[in-house]
Amino acid sequence: MDIEKPLNGNHAVANGVREKNGHHNEDSMSPVGSPQGATASVGSPGSNGLMKKPLPVLDERLKKRVRKLSRSNSKDGVLGVAGTPNFVAPHRKWKNSRRSRNGYGRGLPKKGGAGGKGVWGKPGSEIYQEVDEDDQNDPNFDLDAYNSHHNFELKEVVLELTDEEFQKKVEPIFLEYYEHGDTHEVAESLDEFITGERRPLLSKIAVEMAFEHKQSQREMTSVLISDLYGRTVTSKDICAGFDMLLDNMTDLILDTPEAPHILGNFIARAVADDCVPPKYAYDIDREGLCPQAREALIRACSLLSQHQGWGHLDDVWGVGGALRPVQTLTRQMAILLKEYLLSRDLEEAQRSIKELEVIHFHHELIYEAIVMTLEALNEQTEEAICMLFQSLDNTCIVSPDQMEQGFRRVYDDMADIVLDIPLAYSILDRFVQRCQRAGFLSDAVIKDLPSRGRKRFVSEGDGGRIKPVNLLARDF
Repeated sequence: MDIEKPLNGNHAVANGVREKNGHHNEDSMSPVGSPQGATASVGSPGSNGLMKKPLPVLDERLKKRVRKLSRSNSKDGVLGVAGTPNFVAPHRKWKNSRRSRNGYGRGLPKKGGAGGKGVWGKPGSEIYQEVDEDDQNDPNFDLDAYNSHHNFELKEVVLELTDEEFQKKVEPIFLEYYEHGDTHEVAESLDEFITGERRPLLSKIAVEMAFEHKQSQREMTSVLISDLYGRTVTSKDICAGFDMLLDNMTDLILDTPEAPHILGNFIARAVADDCVPPKYAYDIDREGLCPQAREALIRACSLLSQHQGWGHLDDVWGVGGALRPVQTLTRQMAILLKEYLLSRDLEEAQRSIKELEVIHFHHELIYEAIVMTLEALNEQTEEAICMLFQSLDNTCIVSPDQMEQGFRRVYDDMADIVLDIPLAYSILDRFVQRCQRAGFLSDAVIKDLPSRGRKRFVSEGDGGRIKPVNLLARDF
């Protein structure tokens, strides 16, 4: 019995293809690329009536050849044979392909964001883009527009600061100057951004800030204006700044009632430092001056017209509190307390104490006030000093530590004070009780109140005179 051999390697694929009903179709069973007569059906009669045997199972060598042939066909662009492992449907061939669609990569952005779909490009690349040149053969070509478009130069443009922005940049510099006192550093900081139109604002801002500070900061402001003259500002700039202050005097006195007096001192000091010409201060009858501005100029003229010259204007703001001798401070505190006892003006007394600028030396003020109360020997003085202490404690001008230190200094010196004031212990006891009712003394200070030991041979009514030693002995 003869066995028909397959014509090619693909013939073995059709061996397992059958109809669902179990019958075979010659057309469907015919191998690909084989003639119609070469059938491989099992159990179907041939043309000569003989039964043909089924094809044998392909060996491993034939299977490898089929796979190699299918793989080569897919590489060459052939879709392969349906049913083979490497068969790819035509509409899915390019969908799952990893090759580039357009020949320029997969369409992903480049490193640094320099390309890709929906990407603007690398930051800053738009600066270096080439400008498309116009066609000079175009009848509508404009040579002037072309030259103006291509012939350009990039320059740095610094925007001009407004008055508010300039003030916000200058104020921190002046506040730091109050801490370090270096005018050279201030000048270097101002040179970085100051322009000619903003120079008059320097003296205006400096004096306005000095209104809200103490005498020592006002002295530093006068020194700053003097050192900036000739380097950062001119005499014209300083005068223009003073003019702004004089025009705004009606608003300045709302926050600083003594503004005319302070501005007059600044003008006189600037004249003494040769920063402002004297005619500026003596021009009182100029037009457009309000009464408060005229008062400031009158104050400056009165300081400049004194016979001893302008040397005294170096101390127009006084010497700093910590730099003054202790004897000077003690004498000023005594004068301050005497003026208060005569006027009973608490606000004036508070202002004078703050002008001393000796926060660390307020215990001396408390000590002098208590000793003055013991020497007065009347309740009116005790009441006035108690009111002063209470106001100083409520306004936080004198700290509780300084208050307590002043009372304890009196406690320690009572042995010497009682020699001059025999009733000192009783008066001190009464005064402390009054302060206790006012509510500003601590319990520790009240508890440590000294009391004089009562001896039989000493009588407070006798003025502290000691009785004779040879007293008569009592008979028992």
